[in-house]
Amino acid sequence: MNQLIIAALGMGTALCMAVSCQPNTQPQPVVTTTVPATYSATAADNTFLDSLQRDTFRYFWETTNPQNGLVPDRAPSPSFSSIAAVGFGLTTYLVGVERGYISRTQASDRTLATLRFFANAPQSAQATGIAGYKGFFYHFLDMKTGERFKQVELSTIDTALLLGGILSVQAYFDQNTPAETEIRTLAETIYGRADWTFFQQRTPLVAMGWHPETGFIKSDWTGYNEAMLLYVLALGSPTHPVAPEAWTAWTKTYQFTTYNGLQHINFDPLFGHQYSHCWIDFRGIQDAYMRDKRLDYHENSRLATYANRAYCVANKAGWTDYGPTIWGLTACDGPADTLAGGRQFFSYRARGAASTGIVDDGTIAPTAAGGSLPFAPEICVPALRAMKARYGAKLYGLYGFRDAFNPTYRYPSRFANGPTTQGWFDVDYLGIDQGPIMLMAENLRTGFVWNLMKKSPHIRRGLTRAGFTGGWLQ
Repeated sequence: MNQLIIAALGMGTALCMAVSCQPNTQPQPVVTTTVPATYSATAADNTFLDSLQRDTFRYFWETTNPQNGLVPDRAPSPSFSSIAAVGFGLTTYLVGVERGYISRTQASDRTLATLRFFANAPQSAQATGIAGYKGFFYHFLDMKTGERFKQVELSTIDTALLLGGILSVQAYFDQNTPAETEIRTLAETIYGRADWTFFQQRTPLVAMGWHPETGFIKSDWTGYNEAMLLYVLALGSPTHPVAPEAWTAWTKTYQFTTYNGLQHINFDPLFGHQYSHCWIDFRGIQDAYMRDKRLDYHENSRLATYANRAYCVANKAGWTDYGPTIWGLTACDGPADTLAGGRQFFSYRARGAASTGIVDDGTIAPTAAGGSLPFAPEICVPALRAMKARYGAKLYGLYGFRDAFNPTYRYPSRFANGPTTQGWFDVDYLGIDQGPIMLMAENLRTGFVWNLMKKSPHIRRGLTRAGFTGGWLQ
């Protein structure tokens, strides 16, 4: 449990705690490798994506508590709720309407239950019997009561991911009906209540979190990672905004270098290149940092995806099955924290490969490719199809892809889908995996979520205050 919570606090600071973290401080050459950018979906690709989205959608629709809208962190193992998974889930309901899985009324009913819970859940500085404080929410909440789970942190990033979902339903439910009007009002209330300045203990950066027992977490959001959405929302707040200097200070902590022949802003696990992009279309818009680099953040994520795959294809450590279609390192479960067969394995860990570090124990997470679908479909779709075809029901089940698998690991493990004589396969599906897979598949196919969020004045305001110009912002 402690490893799960530590990993989720913010991977940017926790990565080098791993035994296998190997910083690369050597000078890197100027990029010379080019990345192909062509993709045309085949009929088989579309059939696969149809089933993947439909199956993944069921995770959110069937495992959520319909009374309060809380989504479990994982299933089928008994679990607390992840507020980040709730954010992904809210947007997933909208895709479900567009795809015909559920009706607009079903989606609005579930959405209303969720927003009413978050609007009315108790907030205070006390340690128990509450769901949040200063407009933010605790990382994990009890699935039934909605109260803080054990002693987890008041999380800025997980609240930001929740708010991404909340702003998406505010933009989508635009009809003049009592239910949809209430959705928009509640969304505005919840977003406006978040006091981002409360977390600026080391101005202008934003702290990772706060505990009522010990105060602020001593780390701020620095270095390129999943916090791009956080800073956009903090800048766009209509009530408690941070100053534009926060964005400038954050971008100064990026590590722009070459890894596997590709020059880009580095961050080890792929989720950091994906989460913010689930809601925001960064194609063709640039801040001052990216204008200087002659890139945009979408292309940066594309390069990071190729670099991650290149590391796996090279497979210098000799892990089983790694190759052109079996790849993808990001935060995920693992078989166990153990030394076996002369190799170090981990349970939950932020796995990844970049100039900033390497954390790899042979464990692959399908969401690494799934969350990068719109960046590099020509390598991500074949990877997902190959994983499903090769491993079948051990990896792909009722709710789509399980969290992770490790073909190398052949030792005892508590959390395995069957015996490990043919490798380790996770028993669980994770909400923060299923959300990016579902939403990024839709962004690849129709751009629906991206186009929806372009309607949000809060997103536009945040991007503008961060200095973004060009493209759809014009």
